[in-house]
Amino acid sequence: MAVNLWNRTDHALDYLERADRITHRSEGEAALLEFIPQTTRRILDLGTGDGRLLALVRRDHPNTEAVAIDFSPAMLEAAGKRFAGDSSVTVVAHNLDNTLPALGKFDAVISCFAIHHVKHQRKRALYSEIHGLLNAGGVFCNLEHVASPTPRLHEEFLHGIGFTLETEDPSNSYSI
Repeated sequence: MAVNLWNRTDHALDYLERADRITHRSEGEAALLEFIPQTTRRILDLGTGDGRLLALVRRDHPNTEAVAIDFSPAMLEAAGKRFAGDSSVTVVAHNLDNTLPALGKFDAVISCFAIHHVKHQRKRALYSEIHGLLNAGGVFCNLEHVASPTPRLHEEFLHGIGFTLETEDPSNSYSI
């Protein structure tokens, strides 16, 4: 059974300290940004963490309203600080293991390195819920890491993000 450590402040803060050094993250974020339509007016960020990706999207789409979801107290606090005083961003405490709350429709649903923590069966239901939240022409953009094809490549991947097999996050669930 997977253990989810994201409720622990030390685990969340350790991630935030390393987030800028994740190999190829900025390239992935840049690619994701290319797919957000210029007509986007409403954004949902699933597993927002400290709001890093949402802030990047809103830099390119400043006239948007956004909802940022996370369940980690430390991440919610960090996102709250990032968007303090910005009434166009609502930060919501919610665990993606549970059905998404009624939040209305969105032009873009984004996520970054969050959905892989959800169990496989829940991922399938979550993807269906996301589809139901999208306005016509809306997009779902998910920057994520997935299962490596071999154990050796998995170890290389972990090394690239500063982990070993022994220190890998036990809540990681890579396949769908």
